[in-house]
Amino acid sequence: MKKISTLKLTQTALVSAVALVLSALEMMLPDLPFVLPGMKLGLSNIATMFALSAMSLPSALVVCLTKALFALLARGFTAFLMSLCGGLLSTLAMYLLLKIKGFGFMGVGIVGAFCHNLGQILVAFFFTDSTVFAYFSVLAFFSIFTGMVTALVVYIILPKVLKLRLYSS
Repeated sequence: MKKISTLKLTQTALVSAVALVLSALEMMLPDLPFVLPGMKLGLSNIATMFALSAMSLPSALVVCLTKALFALLARGFTAFLMSLCGGLLSTLAMYLLLKIKGFGFMGVGIVGAFCHNLGQILVAFFFTDSTVFAYFSVLAFFSIFTGMVTALVVYIILPKVLKLRLYSS
């Protein structure tokens, strides 16, 4: 079994803490009048995408799990399942796309947001019925905007953080 370095563990904990702060901040933001229930910017996904870009898949999965556990504590079991399933699907999709040369941050962010919404809709379908898929078209369209916001933030902060030499890409 590979030994995890203290630095890598600390880095993962730090990015997980950032994800929790972003998630808590997003919960405090008032709903916009044109936004339907359940639609969020997905600010904490910035931390997941950062972890994938600057660290590793295992670190990003820890961030994803941390966010899901926070959802469990803050909003309950259904929110935990939706966060976990959406987060895992999103993280794995973004990981695969980041491995493809020439696939930029915008595409990765949009696909990540789309997959996160897909994972959540699949959980909602488990608890309700197929009518939730009608809502998915709205979420899919909204994921273009949210994915672009996430990607833009990571695109801006990643080079600056990497210059600090705290993370290795």
